[in-house]
Amino acid sequence: MTRAPAAGQAGAVAAENGGPALELLVHGVGGASPQQMLGDPRTVCVTGDDTAAIYRRSEDADAEAHPDRYRDRPVPEAYVWCNLTSGNSARALWLLLLPFMVINLAHWMRPPAHEPHWAIRLYGVLVRLIALSLTVLLVAAACEVALDLTAWQCAGSVACSRSWSWPGFLSVAHHGWWAQPGRRLALAALAPTGLTVLLWYLSNRTWSAYESQQPLGDTSAEDSPPAPRPAFSRPGFWYGRRLVARLRAAHTAAGFLTTAAAVTVAAARYDHDSTSAVRETLGLLLESTLVVAGLVVVAVVCRRGRTESHLDERLDRAVTAWLPATSLALLALALLYASWGRPDWASAGTLPGDRAFGILAFSQGALVVALAAVAKHLRRRAPGERTALRGLGGPAVAMLACALGGVMTGGVAQRVSDWLDHDATPGMNPSAYHGPPPLLTWQASVIPALIVLLVPVLLYFGVRTWRTARADEPRVMADYPTERPDTARTRRIAAARAMAGLTDRAPLFLGIVSGASLLLGAAALVGAWWAGEVPARAADGAPAPVGFAADAVQSLGSWCTGLGFLLFVTWGRRAYKDAAARRTVGILWDVGTFWPRAAHPFAPPCYAERAVPDLAWRMNTWTGRTGGRLVISGHSQGSVLAAAAVWQLPAATRRRVALLTYGCPVERLYGRWFPTYFGPAPLAALHQEVHCWRNLWRATDPIGGPVRTGGDVDKGPLLDPVAYGRTSTHPLPAPILGHSDYQADPVFARERALLLAALASGLPNQRSDQGSSGRSSG
Repeated sequence: MTRAPAAGQAGAVAAENGGPALELLVHGVGGASPQQMLGDPRTVCVTGDDTAAIYRRSEDADAEAHPDRYRDRPVPEAYVWCNLTSGNSARALWLLLLPFMVINLAHWMRPPAHEPHWAIRLYGVLVRLIALSLTVLLVAAACEVALDLTAWQCAGSVACSRSWSWPGFLSVAHHGWWAQPGRRLALAALAPTGLTVLLWYLSNRTWSAYESQQPLGDTSAEDSPPAPRPAFSRPGFWYGRRLVARLRAAHTAAGFLTTAAAVTVAAARYDHDSTSAVRETLGLLLESTLVVAGLVVVAVVCRRGRTESHLDERLDRAVTAWLPATSLALLALALLYASWGRPDWASAGTLPGDRAFGILAFSQGALVVALAAVAKHLRRRAPGERTALRGLGGPAVAMLACALGGVMTGGVAQRVSDWLDHDATPGMNPSAYHGPPPLLTWQASVIPALIVLLVPVLLYFGVRTWRTARADEPRVMADYPTERPDTARTRRIAAARAMAGLTDRAPLFLGIVSGASLLLGAAALVGAWWAGEVPARAADGAPAPVGFAADAVQSLGSWCTGLGFLLFVTWGRRAYKDAAARRTVGILWDVGTFWPRAAHPFAPPCYAERAVPDLAWRMNTWTGRTGGRLVISGHSQGSVLAAAAVWQLPAATRRRVALLTYGCPVERLYGRWFPTYFGPAPLAALHQEVHCWRNLWRATDPIGGPVRTGGDVDKGPLLDPVAYGRTSTHPLPAPILGHSDYQADPVFARERALLLAALASGLPNQRSDQGSSGRSSG
């Protein structure tokens, strides 16, 4: 990588117009190369590394030493952060962490009430408990596959083990040392143990690279605000080092304890019915110890939330070191206990303790309902018209995380069971091979009902979008009053606007999906506990239509989970090998991993904990060194990073910084879903504190929109396309740009010039076109 030479001294570079001007470009979702952002194939790295860096054109590398060259234009710089989310191929494995990422989002969706404090704290505790249950669910699914389906059922069945050569020495047909159930379970427990270690390793490695990045520092004393500052301006907001370390220790311990419990319960149940008092006592003692250790893990998760008021450098060594180590020691004891010789022990049916899946599902549902009650209470304290789902966005997303976790883990268990039993339907012939617990089959069986329920919802949105597009056609022509009408062109523009409006209806769709998932999940749980068998067997003896429906939904559910699992594995494999597919996966993480890991330590890391300090440090040091003006120019997700970075600046630096956003989801997405952090009050505070701000938006943009802070911030909707038909300026048809290429619009250059002029004059610029419609094609 080519690097630029060091900048010149500050005192010699100030220009007569108030110092040099810098435009710091921040790209959006999906990323961009520095060559694309700067419009020049020759670029140099000014500062940074292979993960995230700032680039300039080669000819601008020493711009500070030659201010006379830049009297009429700013020096462009590009901050490239796409490798934080879509860099090397290992990031394709982050697909496995999707439910963890989703539950982490729920933490940040709390309604914007500042009291009562007990409700705010309880909201965070409930989200962290749901996150802990997802870790237990993942490890329990690994135990189900490795311990129950493979070591307990297949290796314990002569018919199944003989049909496969790989169980080998574990098979009861060989009558070897490993043929005893406890020893098979102890060996198979290495799989979920290895999964837990892998999750710990990934979290620890990303923790060192992301959470341990130092923010700019405490600027609150300098600002001396009359009222509490927005959360983003707190010095410790982007420094979650202590909390992630605690949660990582607790979740790692939970994974070890889940595996230990799966092994111990099976052996203890056999010893309870045996004549060995020593083994029975040891089993009871080990089970009791595991329960106590589990309660300690829950207490650690519930005890402490985030520390944002200051940079918290401390680490809870007793928790982070001893809790995982103690749990691992208990797991080792459990494996030794299960390996104790029990010649008469034979495995039959499912692994003892399979009702744990039902208890886990019930606990998740109860926690989501409790979270909804707390969110509703907080919503009454701080109502807002545009808050998603009337404050229930967090519980809805938490329910979605649980549903995703259930589908992913249940799908894996179903597919492995089909494979081991040579594609027979799980649970239909329990005398030969029982398969996974009936609850997992019941959960898969409600997926067709969910799809049937969503079909009319999708049709409703489709019809409404079509009607909106038809109604918007006269307004399209009103925006181009001098153009000759073209019916096909008008309809394409109106359709693009209507499709972009679907973003505003996303909360309703998500609410329907989450509510249906909760109700259908409850129905599956009741059905599994009531029948104790898979739906098709539970319907034996029922009227023919009932039996046919039960068999149909079970088969369709198994097919849906199989297809979903196949698509998931295929997408992950393609993303691992193909950079373009990995870039698509990275776009998903661009949106989902902006927020720090406040609920789940195994979620993909928060790139903003690296990107926001990068931007804040660059803006603060450059303006302090040169005395120049700076426009931070952010597109899409880059506009969110830009706003967050400006919040972190000292007041003296903010007076030298202007904010230019375009395709900005700050209010349209983040303000609705995360009102505590991007609601009307925080955005109004940012508008007052930053020297000047312009936001460009289009009606055809499905992501960006106005920020609604009042004043002259919003500029739009811009015309899209910039020309309706063929003109001398646009002899070929102009494309509908939607979310892309805002810099191609002439309004962009004009607004950037106005911001620089406002910085030079020291006064916010007052435009003379306040009475216009706001639409412009330049």
